Amino acid sequence: MSQTPATHPDEPHAESLASRLNWLRAGVLGANDGIVSTAGLVVGVAATTTSVRVILAAGIAGLVAGALSMAAGEYISVSTQRDSERALLAKERRELAEEPEAELAELAEIYESKGLSAETARQVAEELTAHDAFTAHAEAELRLDPDALTNPWAAAVSSAISFTSGAILPLLAISLTPAAWRVPVTFIAVLLALALTGSVSAGLGGSSRARAVTRVVVGGAVAMAVTYGIGHLTDSL
Repeated sequence: MSQTPATHPDEPHAESLASRLNWLRAGVLGANDGIVSTAGLVVGVAATTTSVRVILAAGIAGLVAGALSMAAGEYISVSTQRDSERALLAKERRELAEEPEAELAELAEIYESKGLSAETARQVAEELTAHDAFTAHAEAELRLDPDALTNPWAAAVSSAISFTSGAILPLLAISLTPAAWRVPVTFIAVLLALALTGSVSAGLGGSSRARAVTRVVVGGAVAMAVTYGIGHLTDSL
């Protein structure tokens, strides 16, 4: 009795990997940007004043501006990518209609280059073409799934939400802490949050946690140190 081969649950496949990487890019990077940029802003302002109202006003303004900027940038980037993908798909559809034999031979060559014999590659190409020629060529030649193109609106909203969620942490840390402890408490809270996001992103992506955590923590620490130094120098002028 034949059985369908079991898939490996820890082995990344094309669709799940693409979805995971897209979420990581828009989610984790957006949250990191929100944490670091807002923390740098409020720490810099805190170096010049002890007024919570002034610090919060600057932080909220930075949060809104950053979230809108992230959303707009992500929308433009993904829209440009989507337009390019659509143009490539339209070109492929046109070539299939005008030169079906040439496209069939091209598809067979692709599978032959992957290690199949010429005869088997031709058979695979013919069977895939008979089933769904457009999808077969889009996936083999362009590495695109015509039914799963990236949505620019989803990417924009995801970026804005993730940036905002990250930015809230330094705002809370610096506004709920007594004046004498605002900067050190915010500094520690931000570094811990960055360590967490770095570890999560590395775990989901299957990369080194230590390297990812070190990278984001050092970057965040440098950013806050620089903005605090600038704020302190500005206040002393």
